Amino acid sequence: MKLFDYARSSRATDAVRLVAGHPGGAFIGGGTELTNLMKDGVLAPDLVVDVSALALADIGVRRDRLHIGATARMGDVADHPVVRKQFPVLSEALLASASPQIRNRATIGGNLMQRTRCWYYRDIGSPCNKREPGSGCPAIEGQNRWHAIHGGSDHCIAVHPSDLAVALTALDATVLTLGPDGRRSIPIGDFYRLPDTAPDRETVLRHGELITGVEIPESGLAAGSRYLKLRDRASFEFAVVSVAAALTQAGGVVTDVRLAFGGIATRPWRSKGAEAALRGRPLTQATITAAGKALVERAQPREHNAFKVELVQRALADILEDLGGRK
Repeated sequence: MKLFDYARSSRATDAVRLVAGHPGGAFIGGGTELTNLMKDGVLAPDLVVDVSALALADIGVRRDRLHIGATARMGDVADHPVVRKQFPVLSEALLASASPQIRNRATIGGNLMQRTRCWYYRDIGSPCNKREPGSGCPAIEGQNRWHAIHGGSDHCIAVHPSDLAVALTALDATVLTLGPDGRRSIPIGDFYRLPDTAPDRETVLRHGELITGVEIPESGLAAGSRYLKLRDRASFEFAVVSVAAALTQAGGVVTDVRLAFGGIATRPWRSKGAEAALRGRPLTQATITAAGKALVERAQPREHNAFKVELVQRALADILEDLGGRK
């Protein structure tokens, strides 16, 4: 591991100033992600600024919006009574994300910033455009079972890893930040970038910009939400396919719906086509099938991940039948 300087800040403005002033600076919260990447030689910051002491761990409703501070622990958010009752998809996604030990350490802000589990990215002996721009993407013709069928490019098909980000996408959340130029409120749908020709830039954050929290509107959609995660083993593992669904019904008809997916795309994947196939229609097998077809209509599977096309449709059907009370 490369030698680095360490600083601990108790004020967000100081933390931002420190990282913004060092091109090789990085924030660290719970440390469950950055330290592993540093040990493996994937990342090598010359300054690490610890933000775990910042007063950003609050969880509560303000003016009809759930506010979660960036340094709140995943376990605390998942177990919070308001989250469990009014935002079940969020609690379920966090509980499915990691072992209890990790959930008790990892922060909400850190989870949103975690890096892909693509083995080519994590192996410094392999080329990777996300780690070294211009070096190539061996996953496109190589072992791509875990990789994206949506949102990829000729430069990268690595899958986004965060369960939390998928749930927040279905809830129309907003990411709150503080940077050298002040505060920003960024819709979650605009927060993550597609890889295009610059896969090393995964978010719209500027250097030195710190996530301070997330906000989620209270709604019937949020209250009627679920998360389903399919993985290779029942214990701590990343999603092969996941679905975050939130919907409301009246008179047996879907009045509104939000659908987001993990494990299939280079960022949390919102499918407005699948939503349109359900909205204003009864939740029948025919409409569920139509939603699944709309979801995968433009999918681009590779040699080893074509099974995801059918698997994600089955996962969507399962969660919609559950929400519709048919199970």
